[in-house]
Amino acid sequence: MLLAVLGGLWIATVMAAGQVLAWGIEQAFAVTSGRELPRWGWLVSTLLSGLLAGVPALLLAVVPRMPAVRAAGRLWTRAVVAAVVLGVVRAGVPISRHELYLLLLAVGGAVVAALLRLVQRRGRRREPRPESDFRADLLGLAAGLAALLPWLALGALGGVPETVLALAAAAAIGFLAASVIDALLPRHGSPWFQVGVGGPIAAVALTAIAATTGASGIALAELFVLPPLGFAAASLYRASGSARPVGWLVAAAAVGPLALADPQETTIVLGVADAPRWILAAAVGSLAVGLLVDLGYALSLGRGVVPRRWLAAAVAGVVAVAGVAVYLGTGQPGTYGDRLFVVLKQQADLSGLDVIGNRDARLRETYHRLVANANSTQAALRRDLSGLHIGYTPYYLVNALEVDGGEPVRAWLSTRAEVAQILDSPRVRPIPEPAPVMRGSQPAPAGPQWNLSMIGADRVWRELGVTGAGILVGTSDSGVDGAHPALADRFRGGADSWYDPWSHTRAPVDHGGHGTHTLGTAVGGQNVGVAPGAHWVGCVNLERNLGSPARYLDCLQFMLAPFPYGADPLRDGRPERAPHVLTNSWGCTRLEGCDLRSLRPAIEGLTAAGIFVVAAAGNTGPACRSVVDPPAPYPETMTVGAVNRSDRLADFSSRGPTPDGRTKPDIVAPGVDILSALPGGSYGTESGTSMATPHVAGVVALLWSANPRLIGDIPRTRDILRTTTRPASAPAENCGNPADLVGTGLVDAYRATRVAAEIR
Repeated sequence: MLLAVLGGLWIATVMAAGQVLAWGIEQAFAVTSGRELPRWGWLVSTLLSGLLAGVPALLLAVVPRMPAVRAAGRLWTRAVVAAVVLGVVRAGVPISRHELYLLLLAVGGAVVAALLRLVQRRGRRREPRPESDFRADLLGLAAGLAALLPWLALGALGGVPETVLALAAAAAIGFLAASVIDALLPRHGSPWFQVGVGGPIAAVALTAIAATTGASGIALAELFVLPPLGFAAASLYRASGSARPVGWLVAAAAVGPLALADPQETTIVLGVADAPRWILAAAVGSLAVGLLVDLGYALSLGRGVVPRRWLAAAVAGVVAVAGVAVYLGTGQPGTYGDRLFVVLKQQADLSGLDVIGNRDARLRETYHRLVANANSTQAALRRDLSGLHIGYTPYYLVNALEVDGGEPVRAWLSTRAEVAQILDSPRVRPIPEPAPVMRGSQPAPAGPQWNLSMIGADRVWRELGVTGAGILVGTSDSGVDGAHPALADRFRGGADSWYDPWSHTRAPVDHGGHGTHTLGTAVGGQNVGVAPGAHWVGCVNLERNLGSPARYLDCLQFMLAPFPYGADPLRDGRPERAPHVLTNSWGCTRLEGCDLRSLRPAIEGLTAAGIFVVAAAGNTGPACRSVVDPPAPYPETMTVGAVNRSDRLADFSSRGPTPDGRTKPDIVAPGVDILSALPGGSYGTESGTSMATPHVAGVVALLWSANPRLIGDIPRTRDILRTTTRPASAPAENCGNPADLVGTGLVDAYRATRVAAEIR
């Protein structure tokens, strides 16, 4: 018996620890490179965990002389084999293809369960077996629904097909759990023995199954939900003599993580105060409910006290009604499925725009060409989508559409001749309460900060009298605190200076704090901004730190041709109201649906229109070849790395070359412990290439303010920035080219502005 106890503990620990370790490694990949753990990583984790857990289980099934121990070993062997099969299914599907994964999970679980049933029937003696009592079925369903309540309160559903597939997958897992347990839990002896011993045996089996039920972090949540129901499972099995009620129990409980949590949102990239917090809270809530159900069922059903059918039905009905009330009252009703970003082959011809001397005319012509190309080449696809009642949003800066739908729509779109790429366009599900907005604790600076003096911005104001007046800077970020003293009087205003495609706010607001900080460094007053005389317009492209190609493109289009709230970007854009310079402290990662090509036409279009695009290199250093997330790798982008106050490259600053061999970053700027504005009128320090980027955008504003002849002249402006830099200290690394660490050096606002002012 001691061997069984130790073996059960080992099996449960190995299966759970393997999942935790693999998820932790995946998070490291996500944080450092914006990528998933490679599929082979999940396969290795699954096979290794299965081997380490399966061998002891098999030994217990054949070696000990005690029938109860051997029965436990056989049960655990079945559970581990089933878990390995489910883990292999998970290893074959990317996390973004959740519908496909749920479909395969449902099929895989059902097939394994059917095979176990077949083997069981062939090996079963011809002794009569009691039929399951329908009362126990109802009580099993009630217990599973009770464990589901925290998820109904705190989670949110995906799309309709995704939800249906999640229900099917949960049903298959319930069927599988019943097939694993059937005829192997103790059926003889005292009630204490049947429940007291059967409960831990069932819990170990459910741990193995939970460890590979769900993609990535969803399985972590299932580890909180399913194993605690072991005693309830044993009690139901004792009361009915059948494992069918266990199937109802597990199926209803498994629905929570599978249907009401998005595996892409289990990532800590979102921040622990975002979706991960609520997923953990729901999982812990299910754990608590499961333990209470265990206690109640063990004390009643375990002793043979089974309520009448009407009472069992009433219990199940009350819990079901409570679930509906919780979901509609405190939950997040509705469906929130991910979408597809469909890029068409024919992008607009923008050649010759740089010879148009008038800025407004150049902007208008760029906008008209892009829109005309989108309208003509998307016409057939839009018509067919409408005929199929599939929702879509057209775009023009990249000739693309964001389309509602999952795997069937993806398969249909892949047959279209005009389609070049089909990318994922994730949609974050709502959470009960947003993460708190960043606040600073430092006072407003009394004079120019070290970073401004380091690049000579204060000398530009003082000696050259240039502050960025007449230049408009556009920011796409988490938003902007429009009431901040450092920024309020620099907002351009009007109906077309703010756009929030996430929350549809009508006036500048910051959902996180990042955007206020970065914009403050570019144009803020109060001694924090490089170009305090410039004005700004803003857009929210990253409300909760997980974007998509479509949301990033929403803001880039708004910057090319601003439009009033509620207007049609393809019809009502006002290109003559476009900003001169864009500061972009973001990157669209593969987890968000982007690849190297996805936003390239957008940056080409902005540059063709004469808008200067500045973007962060990324914070995935010190690895070489880590400038990978659009728009940083593009040649049209002025890509910025970060240095500290000693001119030394920050460890986190991404290094080149780009995946296609281009030297990046182009230039570096201060990005460590930068004091700037934060929401609520506060100030605080932050670090990152995000903080370095607005320095360069501010310098461009100074150059174009000092010499309006340079406005729209992207090549000459880039040349001035590069040729006037100061040396920056790079660590002793070999990324192929020293320029792939620090570009041409540290931006020098004073030297660059003097050179710009002298150009005639």
